[in-house]
Amino acid sequence: MKVNALDHVNIITADLEGTSRFYAELFQLDRRDAPAPLTPDNAQWMYDDAGRAIFHINSEDCPRTYNRAVGIGPTGAIHHVALNCSGYDEMCSRLTARGMDYQLNTVTAIGLRQIFTQDPNGVLLELNFFSD
Repeated sequence: MKVNALDHVNIITADLEGTSRFYAELFQLDRRDAPAPLTPDNAQWMYDDAGRAIFHINSEDCPRTYNRAVGIGPTGAIHHVALNCSGYDEMCSRLTARGMDYQLNTVTAIGLRQIFTQDPNGVLLELNFFSD
């Protein structure tokens, strides 16, 4: 057995509409209804251009196969979600236009520029731009 890639990140939110809109607009992800038995009222999945679901956005009352207590807000043991991105300058412009706080970092040794920002639920996003 081996891990091939990260499949998706699931975010539980009190604001399904606002969180889904955030990911669709900021990252230009395609917002789609999750498959049945989930409904548009409790789950939205955010897809990249290759048709991969990157984020699963679920309401607090969304049914879960493995149910456990989930706190809304700071993300418990998960410190951040890192995304491999392109379009560094465009992303900085989008964040500025939205009035969002963000921090920049450069790791010169590996040719990496980073942007750190948070989603509406306090999920810290690490946006990694290699050779961009």
